[in-house]
Amino acid sequence: MASSTDYLEFVLENLCLVDGISFRKMMGEYIIYRYGKVIGGIYDNRFLIKPTKRAEERIKNIQYEIPYKSGKPMILVDEIENREFLKEIVEITYENLR
Repeated sequence: MASSTDYLEFVLENLCLVDGISFRKMMGEYIIYRYGKVIGGIYDNRFLIKPTKRAEERIKNIQYEIPYKSGKPMILVDEIENREFLKEIVEITYENLR
């Protein structure tokens, strides 16, 4: 199932506190970048980020999801409406991927 543009807009709206966010549509899903580096994506209307040690330490009740068939597990971000938390998680992920 492809992700909806409504869900993309919802996620992007809640990422408004994070600088350098961009996206690219790919095969019905959306890859999310920060300053040109892939930090995660929207898959089947789920916002997933790449797993990093610090993000895993920060997220309580962490849940891993497979983004697509044969994909590697990623962290499900379910507190999307909490903009401060979302900003923190995206920044932590970006810093740990550099």
